[in-house]
Amino acid sequence: MAAVAHDVPGATPLPPGAPLPPARGLGRRLLNHRSALLGGAIVAAFVLIALLAPLLAPYDPIGDADLGRRLQPPSAEHWLGTDHQGRDVLSRILYGARISLRVGVMAMLMAAAVGTAWGALAGYYGGWFDLISGRLVDLMLAFPSILLAIAFAAFLGPSLENTMLAVALVSVPQYMRLVRGQVLSLREQDYVVAARAQGLSDARIIVRHILPNALAPLIVQATLGVGTAVLDAAALSFLGLGAQPPAPEWGRMLNDARTVFRVAPWNMTFPGLAIMLVVLGFNLLGDGLRDVLDPRARDD
Repeated sequence: MAAVAHDVPGATPLPPGAPLPPARGLGRRLLNHRSALLGGAIVAAFVLIALLAPLLAPYDPIGDADLGRRLQPPSAEHWLGTDHQGRDVLSRILYGARISLRVGVMAMLMAAAVGTAWGALAGYYGGWFDLISGRLVDLMLAFPSILLAIAFAAFLGPSLENTMLAVALVSVPQYMRLVRGQVLSLREQDYVVAARAQGLSDARIIVRHILPNALAPLIVQATLGVGTAVLDAAALSFLGLGAQPPAPEWGRMLNDARTVFRVAPWNMTFPGLAIMLVVLGFNLLGDGLRDVLDPRARDD
């Protein structure tokens, strides 16, 4: 089997038998990359928050509603204040991390799975299938992704599960084009030609010899894709097409807070900061991974 190429989009893959950089070297470069380290720390912090939300949240994010304490400013009792129904904002943000991260990761996994399979088949076989696939992807990319997501979510109906599906559908073309480009550059490599001559099936050649060499840019795209999915899901929930009340989803919290922004700005400020930090974390981590997996960085 050919050596796996740790490359970036457009870079030349490693030739067969080329030595791979040691994992320790990759880890060292990742630890020395400040942006990646900061992004990874932010992502890890929010993952821990999501996992430990029941232990960290001082109140029930849904059941502890009390109109007598509605719209209270941040205080020692409620560190981030209360919302329009008297619920603790901090508790809702902590539990909201579970929802937003789950939506982002699941949407990315679905989009990556479909886009990778589609792009691999289109790039490997070419012909009419590649031509039709390319035109369909071009058509989808001609529209802003958020508009397509709104259209899909409106058609499917407002719910968290449909939000995941809508966000995944609009993300598929990015993975398809990335994988197709990688497969086009790899399918004529000597080791792929040799595998065909040995009588290996197309499926085995794609899975065992081609896709591993396209893994590095796919990892980078997937990391960046989680942040994009979190942002798109929050936008759909803000528009009323995503998570429904009383779910403590960050986009939904922004929607609930817009009518009281003048009197209780903390209701919108803190969920907005949570969204910003999560997206920033995944973007920094993705950019760092792109630099670390770049073959030109191996001699640093």
